[in-house]
Amino acid sequence: MDKKKGVLVSGGGGYIGTHTAVELINAGYEVVIIDNFSNSDESGVKGVREITGKDVPFELVDTCDKEALRKVFEKYEFDTVIHFAAYKAVGESMDQPLKYYQNNLVSFMNIVEMMKEFGRNNVLFSSSATVYGEPETLPVTEESPRQPATSPYGNTKQMAEDILRDCCRAYDSLYGIALRYFNPIGAHPSAMIGELPRGVPNNLVPFITQTAAGIRECLSVFGTDYDTPDGSCLRDFIDIVDLAKAHVAAVDRMTQDKMEGKYEIFNIGTGRPVSVLELITTFEEVNNLKLPYKIVGRRPGDVKAVWADTSKANRVLGWEASRPLGETLKAAWKWEKNIRDME
Repeated sequence: MDKKKGVLVSGGGGYIGTHTAVELINAGYEVVIIDNFSNSDESGVKGVREITGKDVPFELVDTCDKEALRKVFEKYEFDTVIHFAAYKAVGESMDQPLKYYQNNLVSFMNIVEMMKEFGRNNVLFSSSATVYGEPETLPVTEESPRQPATSPYGNTKQMAEDILRDCCRAYDSLYGIALRYFNPIGAHPSAMIGELPRGVPNNLVPFITQTAAGIRECLSVFGTDYDTPDGSCLRDFIDIVDLAKAHVAAVDRMTQDKMEGKYEIFNIGTGRPVSVLELITTFEEVNNLKLPYKIVGRRPGDVKAVWADTSKANRVLGWEASRPLGETLKAAWKWEKNIRDME
């Protein structure tokens, strides 16, 4: 394995990790996936191998287990780590904050420590728009102040960004990029990989597709009394393949020594706000079906509205989101039908 072309993808069996692994391989990178399958299973890695035709190396590793992680660094040559491995449910983090701080921060600090120990250079951190909290102005830019996090999950993203920034400043060989992405949705056009939550979904689109498939009786819309055009929350929904390609652009920037400093931040979204009700309506229209849904109370930890100014990523990374929302929602439904053996 060419060290410069080698990328370790932690949490690479999950939703964003699998799609990013595919796009990295398509771009000529050699990928190693590690995952503990806490919120995924081996089908994701199998899908990556089927789509790419590559026997992608995989190790069953919990990134909180430093010794297990050290063995991966000893076994494989790579210069870049993309760190996805984290718990990500906002609501659960409100109920179980210690679980989130322990897992999300220890796992990331272990990654950075191994990078330092083995002289590996580039860390790409999977951050989130949650770091902006309830923003004062919209759209948010990378210079927008980070508001107090509205959930422990969001707080772990803020804290991990700070850890990466401080470590890049302190350690000469370490370079970091944090991608703050908004709301990833959809699935690979092949329907071989997609979002596969365990139990009741925490994200909107899997709940939509499971309701359409009859797995869930009814979809809940959390609040229609927000100060927005239709009363429901506004979000920046980005196609998962577009998001994955942003990671490739960031890895290119790191491995080609194009960074302007030791640590950079980019918003990854579409720049277009879409309401929850608009998303539901669009899904119904493009897939020619009706969804049962009900209006319920607001959900703790949710912000009213957030969407991205993506001009920095467009300009500096040479990347922009291109998939239309309707195509993304068609792909999500195709994936759901595929895993349920529906036609």
